[in-house]
Amino acid sequence: MQYWLMKSEPDVWSIDQQKKAGIKGAPWDGVRNYQAAKNLKNMKKGDLCFFYHSNIGKEIVGIIEVIKESYLDKTDKIGRFVAVTVQFKKKLPNPVTLESIKNMKELSHLALIKQSRLSVMPIDSKSWKIINNMSKI
Repeated sequence: MQYWLMKSEPDVWSIDQQKKAGIKGAPWDGVRNYQAAKNLKNMKKGDLCFFYHSNIGKEIVGIIEVIKESYLDKTDKIGRFVAVTVQFKKKLPNPVTLESIKNMKELSHLALIKQSRLSVMPIDSKSWKIINNMSKI
């Protein structure tokens, strides 16, 4: 299993909307950055992802699971980009802010800090555990 972080603006798609999608999940589509799209292609069924509210909030608010591996993104008229389907797992009891992540020396290597515009990025298992601990899971 791999771990990921996926960003969404909460006024476009929020953790609450993801939860309402239920067990059938929802497509994670609209990704138009080639590096982020490559990350989507590398996701496997069962991988876990942090759900990050970008722009408004700037915090990790939940965990979602990949339930369908990459397929052509229906919102891409050219047919170049992919989507995955993700399902809500849980909201974090205490959201983990970008500021608190930046203040943790052990997390300074994360793409969330080094490539702040990237919307889909891998998270190593050690960092996954640290962030979960920061949220009191």
